[in-house]
Amino acid sequence: MMDNDLNLPSKEETEASVQIFKAFGNETRYKILYLLFEKQLTVNEITEAIGMTQSAVSHQLKILRQTGLVSSKRDGQHVYYTLADNHIITIFKQVEEHINED
Repeated sequence: MMDNDLNLPSKEETEASVQIFKAFGNETRYKILYLLFEKQLTVNEITEAIGMTQSAVSHQLKILRQTGLVSSKRDGQHVYYTLADNHIITIFKQVEEHINED
């Protein structure tokens, strides 16, 4: 018999959380997020850094925007991508600490 004191998040919260973990679970998206952890970048800068086509990078950026992890802003002819908020930075720091634990 289950303890009635146990609570699960709502279906919507669960789905949103799973989508965020999926975004982090893809190697290409993780690399993009890591680059954006350092500074805001254009698609061309990201493409050059990770060695993928612009189309492939743009596709991954679309997923990251839809997940709410990345935001973009236009400056003239350039679109700059950045992490959506400081929560993403916190996640990266926590992962790094976890990996480097002895």
